[in-house]
Amino acid sequence: MVGVSGYQLGGARPSTVRLVEVGPRDGLQNEATPVTTADKVALIRALAAAGLTTIEAGAFVSPKWVPQMADSSAVLTALGSLPGVRLPVLVPNLQGLEAALAAGAGEVAVFAAASEAFSQRNINCSIEESLARFAPVMARAAAAGVPVRGYVSCVLGCPYQGEVPVASVVRVAEALMAAGCYEVSLGDTIGVGTPDKAAAVVRAVAGSVPIHQIAAHFHDTYGQAIANLLAVLEVGVQVIDASVAGLGGCPYAKGATGNVATEDVVYLLDGLGVSTGVQMDPLLDAAQLISAALGRPPVGRVARALLAKRAA
Repeated sequence: MVGVSGYQLGGARPSTVRLVEVGPRDGLQNEATPVTTADKVALIRALAAAGLTTIEAGAFVSPKWVPQMADSSAVLTALGSLPGVRLPVLVPNLQGLEAALAAGAGEVAVFAAASEAFSQRNINCSIEESLARFAPVMARAAAAGVPVRGYVSCVLGCPYQGEVPVASVVRVAEALMAAGCYEVSLGDTIGVGTPDKAAAVVRAVAGSVPIHQIAAHFHDTYGQAIANLLAVLEVGVQVIDASVAGLGGCPYAKGATGNVATEDVVYLLDGLGVSTGVQMDPLLDAAQLISAALGRPPVGRVARALLAKRAA
């Protein structure tokens, strides 16, 4: 089977993978312990020093609902320009986009759910209504010359409706791409997916979205994220989202853990001979830095093992 990009689906895994570090946004916005602006800036700088070239720096959302992201403007201002590093931020609407642009954001992300129930519970509107809200956001971003990434939540399961039809995932991914997103990130928001299901969703989306424009965003609630990533790598996925130290969770899914730990993903890809440009030792430094700020050890197994070895 050949995707529209010409990449052979189900063939050899890619030789290189671009990692998108989501810990400073997707991770920290779901951590109960407050993190100072200075610690966030130090974390992002440490991640850049480890070789990560795309790092989510924050979210321009209501501080009433997501107080952890209230200082996103201050974070961008303090960071300034990091050579060779993209610092996307999440925006839910036109107001959020304008605030992000005012803060100097050079890239943004929008999100929609593949689950109707999740969309209603999360942002109080239907999937179609949420997609319609993005029209002015996409137009304004295009006018400002700012690229937009799209997230699709609940692609492998929903905390409210359970199974999510693959056709719904495809429809939302297609809509985001048609609206002007340069890439869609498929999110297993509550971490319930297993390898065959993960691969099947990617194959379905790749029927209309080029495989190189599909990212995998897998949470590790049931310990399946690494297995799921290996499965979608074999399908041809070349972009993976990960969260340093396994930061985060999901407020809409009781017991859900954070996105798969970046250290675990780098260890996997290094073992497969897949190039990421990310170095493990400075990545461990970043994991140690944010874990100290939170007062707990990293969630990821690789960080725990290697930091214990380092301490010994």
